[in-house]
Amino acid sequence: MHPSITAAYLARYRSLARAPEAAPAGLLPLTGAQRRFLITRHRDPRARTDVVPLFFAFPRGTVDPARMHRAAVRLAARHPALRGGFAVLRGTPVLRPGEPSVEVARIAAGPAHRPDHPDGPARAALRGALLERSADGPALRLLLAAGPEDEEELLAVALDHAACDEQSLGLVTEGLGAAYAADGEAPGAVGDDGVEAYRAAVEGQLAAEANAAGEAARAHWAARLGALAEPPGAAGAAGAARSTGMLAERLPAVTGAARGGVFPALLDAVATAAHHLGDGGDGGDRVLALGYPWGGRPAGAAPVLGCFLNTLVHPAPPGPPRELDALGAAWWDDLDHADTPYDEVVRAARSAGAGWSGTLDGLLTFEDLHRRPPLVLDGVTGREVHLAGRPLAAPLAVSASHGEDLLVRLAWDRERHPQGAAESAFAALLATLRRHLGAAAA
Repeated sequence: MHPSITAAYLARYRSLARAPEAAPAGLLPLTGAQRRFLITRHRDPRARTDVVPLFFAFPRGTVDPARMHRAAVRLAARHPALRGGFAVLRGTPVLRPGEPSVEVARIAAGPAHRPDHPDGPARAALRGALLERSADGPALRLLLAAGPEDEEELLAVALDHAACDEQSLGLVTEGLGAAYAADGEAPGAVGDDGVEAYRAAVEGQLAAEANAAGEAARAHWAARLGALAEPPGAAGAAGAARSTGMLAERLPAVTGAARGGVFPALLDAVATAAHHLGDGGDGGDRVLALGYPWGGRPAGAAPVLGCFLNTLVHPAPPGPPRELDALGAAWWDDLDHADTPYDEVVRAARSAGAGWSGTLDGLLTFEDLHRRPPLVLDGVTGREVHLAGRPLAAPLAVSASHGEDLLVRLAWDRERHPQGAAESAFAALLATLRRHLGAAAA
């Protein structure tokens, strides 16, 4: 029996925390997801930081950069993930508490009409600024841009993924709006409560990860993922510098009991699209590995910023779309083992004969917008927009946002797949999704 990856990390972290160089501020532990982000950067100095951005359009002149900077510092002062620095010490990822880490800047946009910026100069400027982010830059960046002829300006709220998950986004939009409104008021005292709340939340998550790395979990993932194989050309998979495209469609919101079928329906729809694109155009006969983030704070944990997500893996065999009931049952079984660290899952799959290193064929992210407060600045609610051209961690990525409607976006690696193939795959995705959701509603 091999030792738990989480237990080994905790032993190294505790040794570091007792070392003289940990004083005076001490060191804080990291979740499994946070550690993966940092180890990736540490191994490849050229790697860009994983960034979670939101983009909001405001009437021009709404946002005061100086006031926004004060609001951002006020917010960051209350969250250890935004007032410290992520580091790898002696090969061990940690968070070192410190001062608020924020940037607020106005980004110069180019001319209004350029063929290489078909989506407008403001979007091009923000996209370029985010791509150029330094790995040792601040955890929270607020970037503002407007083209010469734009009546609106775009605000990018970008966070280091190690400091941010879905619940964190709601804390940030709500917290920024409140801090912006409170400008001029004396900030409340910030003691060690935030640090201890963060520590308790992360230690609770680590306990859950350790408990989910037992024999039963390994047996589950070995059975589920034993047929996976490494995708052809995995070494040249999508990267930060590659050109990406995006397609989007809005579907009616799903209501009532049918809401419970939305995510398994999306999984099957993404599988359909991935097989449509992959391995020569028809997906071949390979079982694809689709990843999706899942998780939340441990029970009773304080609402702290950080990344408490795990990446779960869904095996997608070739063939026609599956029935929703069978999809849902398999998905719920996977969720029973959702805390098993990703590296443990890969190890379990390989123990069952999978020739798979953990590379993903596609990604699915899902956000319930009812759980995220809007960004409101001085009574003006920002209109959320989405930017194409962002780097992808897989050849195919699908994002779904469920609010007043169901917004589905497919992004793909243009260097691997032409526009026509992506459009065909997206049409297949939407057809599968509509079929499943129609059956769920019925």
